[in-house]
Amino acid sequence: MPLKDIALTFVPQLGLRGAAYLINYFGSAEAVYAASREELVEGAMLREEAARNILSQCGMREAEREMLYCQRNGVTPIAASSPLYPRLLRETEDFPVVLYVCGNVEALNSRMVSFVGTRKMSSYGQLMCDRLVSELKGAVPDVTIVSGLAYGVDGACHRAAIACGATTVGVLANPLPNIAPSAHERMAAEFISRGGAIVSELSSQTKQNGRFFIPRNRIIAGISAGTVVVESPEAGGSLSTAAFADGYNRTVMAVPGRVTDGNSRGCNLLIRNRKAQIVLSGRDIANELMWDLGLDSVAEPPREPLPLTDAESSLLAYFDSEPITIDVLQQRSALAMGELSLTLMNLELSGAIRPLPGKRYEKII
Repeated sequence: MPLKDIALTFVPQLGLRGAAYLINYFGSAEAVYAASREELVEGAMLREEAARNILSQCGMREAEREMLYCQRNGVTPIAASSPLYPRLLRETEDFPVVLYVCGNVEALNSRMVSFVGTRKMSSYGQLMCDRLVSELKGAVPDVTIVSGLAYGVDGACHRAAIACGATTVGVLANPLPNIAPSAHERMAAEFISRGGAIVSELSSQTKQNGRFFIPRNRIIAGISAGTVVVESPEAGGSLSTAAFADGYNRTVMAVPGRVTDGNSRGCNLLIRNRKAQIVLSGRDIANELMWDLGLDSVAEPPREPLPLTDAESSLLAYFDSEPITIDVLQQRSALAMGELSLTLMNLELSGAIRPLPGKRYEKII
């Protein structure tokens, strides 16, 4: 029963990282509340005020109220110490002490990949959401698609998952069982009925102030093996999810776009700055996450190669029969990194090369 875990989230002067730190230090919320002043202050180096709040069993009344709320509204609280808690999220240093879930709790420990992007999605973004999700489902049948249930790319990826029969999970920045935006209530109900779930770290007693979206993004990144940025401007909020994923040593991927398209500038910059691996298909995502082993029977049909420019042909001449790293390519070609990354992207789009894990590339033609 996660009563004391919930209580810990209501302790004043503790905060998210403090609660996670105490769980790691003592092993459980029960052990935190059973600790002496000396263990809290001298052992765990907790401030006196926070220690006094824990010693006085602060947060227990609020936790009892929250448990009743969950029971009445079909919400399942999962403590970080529970075997049902998402394993990958538990590995992060700022994991939520409690997650609130509606739907299939078991979906949170499946093969998960997150898709994020701009709310002002273009027709190209819509096309890539549909293509990537359906192709990834074809390559990895048990994949779970994670996103934030917002307008634009988030909603498009959830809908694409429903359309191709993939499980999908929405991570929200508001207390459950409410859905924001309300326009996505029907969609959420549909994917929950198909074995998906919605998740939040926020209790029903949280006062909404519009500052929970960035913290929500860390959950999207932390719960998944990799994050795909489908379409994002240079200052898009989805780039914070990519930054969290990178900080958690998860695979970051991005869909390239035309350099003149503002909606693709964030993705192109991630690729140029080597903060993300370029992905052109669902199979590429499976490859980056090393989920494609033993899936040769569902390999994509070969693309018809596109004509190469002189610059692309010149760079292709530096490739060997074996995969080559981007650093070796830069040494051989003497190109600036920005120009090299752009040419590599064009070679991938033309079907001449393909990316491999470890920032390596392999010549196809």
